[in-house]
Amino acid sequence: MDRRTFVTRLTAASLVTCLPSLASRAGTTGKVARIQRSEAEWRQRLAPEEYHILREAGTEAPGSSPLLKEKRPGAFVCAGCGLALFRSEWKYDSGTGWPSFYQAMHDHIGTQRDWSLIIPRTEYHCARCGGHQGHVFDDGPDPTGKRYCNNGLALDFEPA
Repeated sequence: MDRRTFVTRLTAASLVTCLPSLASRAGTTGKVARIQRSEAEWRQRLAPEEYHILREAGTEAPGSSPLLKEKRPGAFVCAGCGLALFRSEWKYDSGTGWPSFYQAMHDHIGTQRDWSLIIPRTEYHCARCGGHQGHVFDDGPDPTGKRYCNNGLALDFEPA
């Protein structure tokens, strides 16, 4: 197989895999009603760094989030819309430099395949506003074995 054929097939396979999950970002996810805002409204509501992460799927530098040290009881909520995504007791130190959780609120996140690094990963986003949060991996602690690796700028903390 020549290079052109390989790239064409790889692109087609990526589209077949990604299109259904991209379509699922529109509408509702579970019991959470979606909110819609224009990109201009998002730019007005969010700081530039938050916009980059939540709306453009950016990533903050590891170790830069003050939420890494947050240990109080409470909830971690989407910085875009305030939907609760994680309870503080689900947070743990993964050693990655990003806030990490082993469980998310049921029906409060959606997922899709992310091919941006060539190797497929599972990106997750807020079910209400669609804001990018991070990626989930299967190398977390018990009881779920999941590691929700979150951008700190995509979250706010609400103490109990």
